[in-house]
Amino acid sequence: MIHIAETLTVSSIENFLTPDEITTLTAAMDYDLGDDGIRRFDTERTTTLHSIPGHTSEQAMTVYEPAGRLEIHPPPETAAKILAHAVERAMPALRRALPALTSCREWMYVEYAPGQHITPHVDGIAPNPTDPIRQLAGISVVLDHAEDGGEFFVETTSHPALWSDQHGGDGYHPAMAFTHDGADHSAEWFRTMPRTRWNVRPTPGTALLYGSQVTHGTEPVRAGRERKFISWLINEA
Repeated sequence: MIHIAETLTVSSIENFLTPDEITTLTAAMDYDLGDDGIRRFDTERTTTLHSIPGHTSEQAMTVYEPAGRLEIHPPPETAAKILAHAVERAMPALRRALPALTSCREWMYVEYAPGQHITPHVDGIAPNPTDPIRQLAGISVVLDHAEDGGEFFVETTSHPALWSDQHGGDGYHPAMAFTHDGADHSAEWFRTMPRTRWNVRPTPGTALLYGSQVTHGTEPVRAGRERKFISWLINEA
């Protein structure tokens, strides 16, 4: 059974990656980017991880990443193997935060250059309680921080617009689940809702967990590059 608290989790796994793994992952991504990768996976990119019902990919990119960002999905095989091993190694700690966790989705590599950021949003959980795959939380791990800016943040609020007392069947009870698919900057109600922001700058190699009902985003980079991997932790019934 999935408890609603798991989708509201905020936690960390220190030493998720070892220093040697960080070095190997950084080298693998530098090699994959090559001479033209930053342009090819950033300014020339036409698809995005993010989607908004009734919006095109270009419109979703404008809402979520107004200044763009670099995305590589899937990552090179060397990186994928290291990250899969890290998840397996950290599974006892991950399951202390997320008891219903069964697996991790494919990872994505992202970079933020000066001016780039991600606007606040909620990932969301499967709206259908019979869906065999239920998303619990996002996970991110930084390889290297920007010189200035680029902090990850979560936001909290007591405003009633985000919440609804509802219960699903089959042992799945999303009580107080967020009420709208459009819990992002495409919706005026979300943009104008008062929230409190909590910024964090974890040690490289530390994994951050943020529940799929937690508002989150990335601050604008002011100098340097923010380099990280992200994925999603799920329950497969």
